[in-house]
Amino acid sequence: MSSNFQTHDSALSASGRFGRLSYLGWNMLLGLSMFVLGIIAALFIPALSNSPSNTLIFILGAVAIIIYIGVIYFSFIFTIRRLHDKNQSGWLSLLMLLPLVNLFFFVYLSCAKGDAGTNNYGAPRITRGWEKVLAWIYIVIFPISILILAVTAIPAYQSYLDQAQQFQQYQQQINQSE
Repeated sequence: MSSNFQTHDSALSASGRFGRLSYLGWNMLLGLSMFVLGIIAALFIPALSNSPSNTLIFILGAVAIIIYIGVIYFSFIFTIRRLHDKNQSGWLSLLMLLPLVNLFFFVYLSCAKGDAGTNNYGAPRITRGWEKVLAWIYIVIFPISILILAVTAIPAYQSYLDQAQQFQQYQQQINQSE
């Protein structure tokens, strides 16, 4: 390997750089982790809600809050590292807190090419094979999930509008008959 690349760095540290595929791969790993934890919670929390003691539910709620804080923390870490790859300050990661801006910011970070050589934040990081695989899964699944969401949400919304209109007509008929 060339010495122009970082070979040993912690991906969970804010120092260093993330290329596009590393950024997407780690975000996919984070998303998969949250998906698995969500399934586990969906299976076990209903069973625990019938227990006579609510203490366990409060403990699980506290654990969920801690996990959520961890997800936010690592999202910022990955974004900071990606910004470093573009030779930009990690403070720009605060743009993730702005609604709608964060969507365009994510697309920008996912698509914009980083610096080829060493910059103020070090040498480029070598993207590992599993990061590439997860990144490509993310690249394929994200547009498909948006398409599936649109295909299911648009007819459901249209059905809702039709039912609301029928209910309004029914209300008008009742008001006229009185």
